[in-house]
Amino acid sequence: MYLYQKLLQRIDPNKSIKIGLIGAGKFGSMFLSQVITTPGIKVIAITDLNPFKAKLNCKAVGWDDELIKDTVFVDDAISMMENNELEVVIEATGDPLAGVINALGAIKNGIHIVMVNVEADVLAGAELAKEARSAGVVYSMAYGDQPALVCELVEWAHSTGFNVIAAGKGTKYLPAYHESNPLTVWDHYGLTAEQAEESGMNSKMFNSFLDGTKSSLEMAAVSNATGLIAADQGLQFPPAGTDDLANILRPESEGGILENKGQVEVVSSLERDGRPVFKDLRWGV
Repeated sequence: MYLYQKLLQRIDPNKSIKIGLIGAGKFGSMFLSQVITTPGIKVIAITDLNPFKAKLNCKAVGWDDELIKDTVFVDDAISMMENNELEVVIEATGDPLAGVINALGAIKNGIHIVMVNVEADVLAGAELAKEARSAGVVYSMAYGDQPALVCELVEWAHSTGFNVIAAGKGTKYLPAYHESNPLTVWDHYGLTAEQAEESGMNSKMFNSFLDGTKSSLEMAAVSNATGLIAADQGLQFPPAGTDDLANILRPESEGGILENKGQVEVVSSLERDGRPVFKDLRWGV
């Protein structure tokens, strides 16, 4: 319940939680930027397809040379898990097949798994969680990412006696975004390809944010984790601000847009004509 207090109990360097990170890209770098000021946690090893670039990313987010030198950098996740005394592995590759293989490797080695890789979770999360339980380790979503925050709200609502009619997230969406592709995506973000490359932004990833792919994956993960169902026709992305959620996210029989009660959905921060939604829920849950 009180994670910070538990972290303080492990502030002694000999008691720190030993972490192995797989994938030092965008999300992995966000974690790396925070871990240097979080007590009780130590990154022992980092796996990335390009270990040299992983070191540069560490440097860019505030790691000093001594910390980088004290960390193991490799290009093979299974080897990292077998050759370092790790308690937790953070899987942040974004590759579904790699994520499943790495999670199974962690389970085999008795290591807890934080699955940032929502693509892998959608593919095989239920089975991985079952395997982890059988092995006595924890399989978890990444706290702070939208699927985990949605699940937390659903858990809160159920545990306090409420019926959950709908749960989900907000995003910026228009039907025309389905026509976007990695070659044209930066136009929608107001960036040039050169600016995006300088910032280390992946065009395929950001296109998946834009065209609805990532939202669909995340809602599938929420559905698997909570038991809330997905609509037969898929996500509708209705425009809705925080004041409108309760009216719009209700069954069609009650004047809303949902096929069923107890459903996942994503709302858009843009009206269909491109105007901004009042009090939009973009980036929220």
